[in-house]
Amino acid sequence: MAISDLIAAANGSALLPARRLAFFLAGDAVLLAAVLYIAMVLRFEGAVPRPLLEMSPIALAVALGIKIPLLYWKRLYSMSWSYVGIEDLVAVLQGITLGAVLFSVVVLGLRSLDVLTGFPRGVLVIDYALSLLVIGGFRISRRTVRHLLRRPAEGASVLVVGAGSAGEQLVRAILSLEDCPYVPIGFLDDDSTKQGTSVHRVPVLGPVSELPARARQLRVSSVFIAMPTAPSKVIRETVELARAADLRDVRIIPSLDRIVGGRITLSDLRDVQLEDLLGREVVTISEEEVASYIHHRVVLVTGAGGSIGSELCRQVLRFDPSRLILLDHEETGLFYTQQALVDRAELLEPVVGDVCDRVKMGRLLKGKRPAVVFHAAAYKHVELMERNPEEAVCTNVGGTLVLARAACEAGVEKFVLISTDKAVNPTSLMGVTKRVAEDLCVTLNAEGKTRFIAVRFGNVLGSRGSVVPTFQEQIRRGGPVTVRGPEVRRYFMATSEAVLLVLQAGAMGRGGEVFVLDMGEQIRIVDLAQELIRLSGLEANRDIPIVFTQLAPGEKEAEDLLTGEEGTFATTSHEKIIVVRNGSQGANARTLEGAAELHALAAGGCSVEQLVPLLQELVPTYKPSKVALGAAAVPTELTPSA
Repeated sequence: MAISDLIAAANGSALLPARRLAFFLAGDAVLLAAVLYIAMVLRFEGAVPRPLLEMSPIALAVALGIKIPLLYWKRLYSMSWSYVGIEDLVAVLQGITLGAVLFSVVVLGLRSLDVLTGFPRGVLVIDYALSLLVIGGFRISRRTVRHLLRRPAEGASVLVVGAGSAGEQLVRAILSLEDCPYVPIGFLDDDSTKQGTSVHRVPVLGPVSELPARARQLRVSSVFIAMPTAPSKVIRETVELARAADLRDVRIIPSLDRIVGGRITLSDLRDVQLEDLLGREVVTISEEEVASYIHHRVVLVTGAGGSIGSELCRQVLRFDPSRLILLDHEETGLFYTQQALVDRAELLEPVVGDVCDRVKMGRLLKGKRPAVVFHAAAYKHVELMERNPEEAVCTNVGGTLVLARAACEAGVEKFVLISTDKAVNPTSLMGVTKRVAEDLCVTLNAEGKTRFIAVRFGNVLGSRGSVVPTFQEQIRRGGPVTVRGPEVRRYFMATSEAVLLVLQAGAMGRGGEVFVLDMGEQIRIVDLAQELIRLSGLEANRDIPIVFTQLAPGEKEAEDLLTGEEGTFATTSHEKIIVVRNGSQGANARTLEGAAELHALAAGGCSVEQLVPLLQELVPTYKPSKVALGAAAVPTELTPSA
């Protein structure tokens, strides 16, 4: 059902208060009667013929009998009197126009039956024009009076960057609030056709580059960025201009997919966040393609309590699955994901369980019969997994094998593995186990009807255990912020961007592909730390020191997206998704045997010396760290993987 249909159904089912309905019905009846009489007076310049006066009660009865039901049908008695908008006035136009047409048809028909003989056609035209004016004026009268009686605005002066639809909605919301703490005094917009105009009587002063000068000239205290579709680069430049003007209160409208109902209000404004500056790229996907494999299907998301898993659940619900199964072995994260999606609770089925549990996974998939599985459950912390290799192998390799086998037996249509750039030329246990998981999916794709797809990407901003929340906590404590070296670089993208592209890759996949998301340029971690310090209103190495430490075991200074043996990549129909041209070269029958052997060894409590050689056999490009090789490690402060 379309959104417009849902709104219409909701409006149709709402019961109008009796007093309100009686007030508007009586008001419209009186106004329509007066309009008809005035139309006759105007037509005959004050000297209305007696025969016309005698037939006017019949004409009035016909007019009210036609127009009042049409106005009710157009829901003009359910609109808010205080907040009449363009949509309401369009409904007035439609209702009055249709009423005038039907009224004219009936009157002309009655003329031929000698009931309204000689009723002037000119009265019908004047009646239509006056009805439109009076009924529309009645609807906007209260809003007009409130505007005229409104006290002069008081509060902090604000410049709004962006004079488009978002800026218009934001200013309208500010102006409509009583005692609002902000006063919009101007827009800035690079569109030259808007400059010199005004929106709600707020002038468009000039381009965004004039922000510092305008802020000083007008003594502005706040800047609101109303560009929800603008890319990160534009947001960064705007924030830098605000900083140049020494403005501390800089707020932003989030990207449109984060705005409930698509309507912008003052409550949508929030402080600028790191994802606005580094990961706010506009992602477009083919909703028809994604819906084709999710709509009205049962979908299972593993790792649903994590950053990627919870966002996957949120985005999958946009496409109306028949059931969404949320699987995680960690109950707290699962609980919070369930609570965040409570408005779609009827579709949710949270399950606490371990992907390594062969019996439970088999029972779950055979019982629920999901059509699609998004496998996001994995251990992802590099340094922790170096020190706990058996856990990395059990979950990342064994869990994937168990779940994938269960998916094949249950007849799952698509199995989408969430992988990582650390699987490329791996130097860590986490990376190499994810690479084996990729190879498993490519191998299993040839064994049954289930289509296996792997999607590889880098870090997501703000995920649990990553550098962003840890840096923020270090800043909150007053520092220092610890960075693993001045040249350490990583790929970053927003969680929502990554998940949308995963859904698109799942739609495009025919089975056996390893997709790689376009992550843009790598970002220096020290630059990220400095930006977070600035967003906190502080200055790096003056208010908050930055301290460089050594790379943790298993970490690389920079990540790769393709291995040497994979060679080049091929483009796809989506500009931000590429596919490895040669597939995963390590995928073969030995992959399944080796994965099963690894799982058995790890579950049996083997030593790391037994795991590493087998991992190197399966992934020849794996270069284990000294810790992974069992060498004694010097204790270091455990900090997040970059």
